[in-house]
Amino acid sequence: MKNFFHFTDRNTSYKQETLAGLTTFLSVAYILVVNPLILSQAGMDRGAVFTATALTAIIGTLLIGLLANYPIAIAPSMGLNSFFTFSVCIGMGIEWQVALTGVFIAGVIFVLLSLMKIREKIINVIPQDLKFAIASGIGFFIAFIGLKNAGIIVSNPDTFVSVGDLTSPMTALAVIGLILTVFMIVKGINGGIFYGIVITTIIGMIVGLIKVPSSIVGKIPSLEPTFGEVFLHFNDIFTPEILAVIFTFLFVAFFDTAGALIGITSQAGIMKGNKIPNIGKALLADSSAGAIGAILGTSTPATSVESSAGVAVGGRTGFTSIIIAACFAIALFFSPILSVITAEVTAPALIIVGALMAMQISKINWSKIEVVIPSFMTIIMMPLTSSVATGIAFGFVLYPLSLIAQKRFKEIHPIMYVLCLLFILYFAFVA
Repeated sequence: MKNFFHFTDRNTSYKQETLAGLTTFLSVAYILVVNPLILSQAGMDRGAVFTATALTAIIGTLLIGLLANYPIAIAPSMGLNSFFTFSVCIGMGIEWQVALTGVFIAGVIFVLLSLMKIREKIINVIPQDLKFAIASGIGFFIAFIGLKNAGIIVSNPDTFVSVGDLTSPMTALAVIGLILTVFMIVKGINGGIFYGIVITTIIGMIVGLIKVPSSIVGKIPSLEPTFGEVFLHFNDIFTPEILAVIFTFLFVAFFDTAGALIGITSQAGIMKGNKIPNIGKALLADSSAGAIGAILGTSTPATSVESSAGVAVGGRTGFTSIIIAACFAIALFFSPILSVITAEVTAPALIIVGALMAMQISKINWSKIEVVIPSFMTIIMMPLTSSVATGIAFGFVLYPLSLIAQKRFKEIHPIMYVLCLLFILYFAFVA
């Protein structure tokens, strides 16, 4: 097992990988609660979506761990499940069965693009400075999510965001968790992020802010209401609206996943010389999970940015993913326990992980204006738009334009010109 996952080469151990897997699972476990809640508003059966969410996460995470040896979780994307429900089903009036068929078609196209190594080529031609910008931008984005989930920052009609009520019980719990976790991280305690989540949860239950689950074991809901629905609606997808939806699923999921993979592999030290080993296998795992998830009954999965929490406590190999998948499998039987994993409990982990990922910003060449502007816009637009893909889009448009302004045409890879044009069209007609 150690040889298969290259423990020695990546300087890790069973204990380290197991702790990392537990940490990532606790950071992403909310998806088992939130995804069914969101998709049920589109008319889908909540119990079936819960089971589909867990099974998709198990399959996708196992694939990326075994094929690519990455310490990463794959689970339904929060952004894309909201797009599926509120924009496609509710906003456009498209039945969820037809929309899910669109997700399946997008997943199949992803598999083909991965097998043809087109996705791999695109990721490899991204300039190194932009890769560091993407990684650090995701760090800012994750920290923003954590601060929002904690209630430390809230929306404000005048300033867009402002400081929340720090005396609010759940926000105060998150602040206490943040202080405890920072203390352990700074003291160099291995697994400080994981222990922070556990201790914060226990404190919450002791003071009555987190309800102690009344039961431990729950029945696994049936998949019957959603399973295989995609095969019954192929004739309904050939409309301009559905084709536009499929394109959007493709476009956003492509660059969400690319950004997350770049950020997490960079954080884990896997990315070497602007190249990511086994990236093709990782992309195949991700795209396969997309098609399988649609068949089971959930919206598009993606590489979870929360995987960076596990990497921060030492996850370096696919064995971390095996642990994550095992936790999702166990969660199928112990769903009542998931109610104690609240957004406020995991918020400190996301804030600290965001800070750790933002360290990549120091590797960007800040002495060159043609690098500074695209990199800065990539970073800042991720948290401001709550979209990794949008941040990447700004960078991919501004980077080639900056070099064109300096008449350095030959330094730009042809693929970057194509992506620049595609993103301009995306902004004009889709975004």
